[in-house]
Amino acid sequence: MSWLSPAFPVGAFAYSHGIERAIHDGLVRDRATLVEWLADLLTLGSGWNDAVLLAAAWRDGQAGGDAADAAELAEAMAGSRERHMETTLQGEAFGHALGHWTVSMAGVVLDTAPRACPVNLPYPVAIAIAAARHGIALDHTLAAYLHAFASNLIQAAVRLVPLGQRDGVAAIVALEPVVLATAERGAASSLDDLGSCAIISDILSMKHEVQYSRVFRT
Repeated sequence: MSWLSPAFPVGAFAYSHGIERAIHDGLVRDRATLVEWLADLLTLGSGWNDAVLLAAAWRDGQAGGDAADAAELAEAMAGSRERHMETTLQGEAFGHALGHWTVSMAGVVLDTAPRACPVNLPYPVAIAIAAARHGIALDHTLAAYLHAFASNLIQAAVRLVPLGQRDGVAAIVALEPVVLATAERGAASSLDDLGSCAIISDILSMKHEVQYSRVFRT
């Protein structure tokens, strides 16, 4: 939870994942449309793909691998230049920030920080490798990652729509069942389950790159 908290220095607050453009175009305009948008991302879009990639990378990391296949797919499936920037820069920042941890159990250091800190990996893959090497269960990692994914985008919408903080909390509550169900599906997935049909989100991410005035990086 420390790794995925808003205070962890990966710069997640700077990214809207295309939601800024969706708000600009009136597709996300209140709590109901925000929840619908995020539920689609979690079940049919980039959130689902991140869950699949994270699960595959976690299993590879647990077996001592470097999740190279999952990392390559994560970069290839970024739907726009800024989506690619979003996942790679956050992954890099996560790896460097994780340098403060070592892998340990019962006070005995089992590994050194460099091996426990994947760098230059897409964000969900970096988190997966770190979690596997620190003995954090896959289902817990998936639930925490997807909750953080949704929460960060809700906070972007709170500022941009704008929504009140109470609406933001209500949106988190509404999405909790979606997060848990997606985490459960993701834990049983393989790379063959990759696929997104949240096409409007991808298109708006591309449009956001050339938006005249904007607050967020993506």
